[in-house]
Amino acid sequence: MPLRNLEKLNNLVDSENITTLRALAIPVKRELNRTLSFRSAMMVSTHNIKHLSKIPTLEAECLMLNLEDGVSASQKPYALALCAMVLSSNPQTDKKLVVRVNPLDEGGAEEILFLNPFMPDAIRVPKIRSIEDVRRVLTLVDEGIEIHLSIETKEAWLLLAQLRIDTRISAYYLGILDLFADLGLSQTLLIPDNPMVHTLLSHFLITCRACGVKPVSFVYQDYKNSDGLRNWLELEKMMGFDAKGCISPAQVELIHDIFGHGEAEIERCHEIVRLFEEHSVRGISGFVDERYGFIDEPIYKGALSVLAQ
Repeated sequence: MPLRNLEKLNNLVDSENITTLRALAIPVKRELNRTLSFRSAMMVSTHNIKHLSKIPTLEAECLMLNLEDGVSASQKPYALALCAMVLSSNPQTDKKLVVRVNPLDEGGAEEILFLNPFMPDAIRVPKIRSIEDVRRVLTLVDEGIEIHLSIETKEAWLLLAQLRIDTRISAYYLGILDLFADLGLSQTLLIPDNPMVHTLLSHFLITCRACGVKPVSFVYQDYKNSDGLRNWLELEKMMGFDAKGCISPAQVELIHDIFGHGEAEIERCHEIVRLFEEHSVRGISGFVDERYGFIDEPIYKGALSVLAQ
């Protein structure tokens, strides 16, 4: 059922008519969005029908349909049915639709099995603590659906380089507040000029890249503080991040602004690609250009990577 009759849906939720609500969620074949070039991953509460109805107008490139934090235990069954309706209502979209389920032993396993026929682009699993947890996820999630992992426990942190045991695992999200809590670290340490935080972010980024997964930086919770978010984004861009979680449309705009590529950089990359390919035809794989300096295959691949985003 498309999310059009908001009044009817609200009435079903208010009357606690979960049976009828679930019956309205009918799977349709979706064209899965395989892109990993998204910059913004915006949380959308699946128990809020008004928010769900705005999905087509949101500018975020990845929408995190959230069934976990912020959704009370009593709301979760209704949120799950509404989440399924969102997927059925969007059989094809340029936004990546990722469902953030609950921990496996707290309803997440059942949620995955319910959602498989609705074909989310990816399922994000929180509170991973072992490789066995990941193996279990692989048995639960239908083939073709990507698996994203939240890195928010000390055990997951220690296993960061070993958790990608299958190519379907394509992204890690840094759940930094949960990770700090699990490590017994105060959240007051989470400031952009803390060397410990720099080490943590660098390790996360480099390990993700080396494992072949997309690293997504943490959600900045103070959504009204654009200066604070800007400070984090400028640091993260300098480090090499290109994606960040967020909770508001204003944050999306700033993320896209800072993590985007300017016209001059795009033009430079196009020229590098053109020059390298012209020289490659003549068997030349390294040369000096007056404008861009020495160009070889790693420089060429770097330009291609920028243009692919």
